[in-house]
Amino acid sequence: MTEQKVPTALGTEPIRKLLMQYAVPAIIAMTASSLYNMVDSIFIGHGVGPMAISGLALTFPLMNLGAAFGSLVGVGASTLVSVKLGQKDYNTAQRVLGNVLVLNIILGVLFTVLVLAFLDPILYFFGGSDETVPYARDYMEVILLGNCVTHMYLGLNAVLRSAGHPQKAMYATVATVVINTILDPVFIYGLDMGIRGAAVATVIAQAIALMWQLKLFSNKNELLHFHKGIFRLRRKIVFDSLAIGMSPFLMNTAACLIVIVFNQGLQRYGGDLAIGAFGIVNRLEFIIVMIVMGFNQGMQPIAGYNYGARLFDRVLRVTKLTIFCATSVTTFGFLVALLIPEVVVGIFTTDEELIALSSKGLRISLILFPIVGFQMVTSNFFQSIGKPGKSILLSLSRQLLVLLPCLLILPRFFGVWGVWYSKPVSDCVSSLVAAFMLIHHFRRFKSAG
Repeated sequence: MTEQKVPTALGTEPIRKLLMQYAVPAIIAMTASSLYNMVDSIFIGHGVGPMAISGLALTFPLMNLGAAFGSLVGVGASTLVSVKLGQKDYNTAQRVLGNVLVLNIILGVLFTVLVLAFLDPILYFFGGSDETVPYARDYMEVILLGNCVTHMYLGLNAVLRSAGHPQKAMYATVATVVINTILDPVFIYGLDMGIRGAAVATVIAQAIALMWQLKLFSNKNELLHFHKGIFRLRRKIVFDSLAIGMSPFLMNTAACLIVIVFNQGLQRYGGDLAIGAFGIVNRLEFIIVMIVMGFNQGMQPIAGYNYGARLFDRVLRVTKLTIFCATSVTTFGFLVALLIPEVVVGIFTTDEELIALSSKGLRISLILFPIVGFQMVTSNFFQSIGKPGKSILLSLSRQLLVLLPCLLILPRFFGVWGVWYSKPVSDCVSSLVAAFMLIHHFRRFKSAG
């Protein structure tokens, strides 16, 4: 029963120690998550070809949309769990766990049925061609059939982290990477399944991790565990979870829309290979972003608990420390893109034209990357303390309010490179908005004592 006391430490232990305790496992898990996406791309790029990389890039919007529905439930519920534990409302926290499972099953099934019914038209709309859509279709059909598993796995992992078990959440994610890395060559090469084999490996890996999570939450000695009466959907829990999770949902939905416009612009001005270059850059940028998200996930239960306990000074300290860590990470990504882009891009392909396109795109995309970490942490700060409106505004300012107009205007003047230039312009404007909002809220905290 000692594990039931873990969340209480969030209000008493030193902030630096807590952030490392929660963030390091999350960083390892998030980095591992990005690595198994990379593993798929590497095996596909070398084992199937450059057009398969472009086909895989077409699936990014759908993957983002699937993640959007997963985060709508998972992130919102995990934040709610943190706040309820801070308030010592353990009964509601239990019901949140049961509602997470049911909601993820419902949304997972609905998403699969709707997308499968219109998969080909969707892929062509995303910028696909007769050469790339068959690859994208083969991959997405398998991923969609396993979508319900993915939703439950991600949702339960978020709750596991907020319930005071960041290491176990990390183990689940690392396990999916290891299993996926082992199975990828077996299905892609050994069973000659090509790009479809990569998708099968991904779903199997997540299914195994999900079974382990279900076993953990079936342990009656845990503070949060499955038992009769927690699975009936409660209106307030559903509403509060969805309201808090609306920010990451809109962020991922906006990312879906942005990738669609990106692909359409790249197809129009650069062709299939330009979409492949974007796919490679996206994978590399994703690694850095996931590390920052790991810090955010480590910060979230600490900020949520202390906000619920009205320990505002601790909320301020964990936010400032997370901003420093995130900015250090994004600055490192910027330096890699500036100094050795060809080296990191070469991991995915040996095609010289694709390497040249990807290297230049990487340099442009990450030119203002050092300030992106600050913007991401600020958005997560408002989400962690249950202020979804402000978090949504920050998410939309980067993804839609600035980036979308840039994507529609700049290519008219700069061609295919105008598509790439849109990202740093958006990063600059959205970070200025985030700075203004965060400073204003910090002053309110200080005035509250």
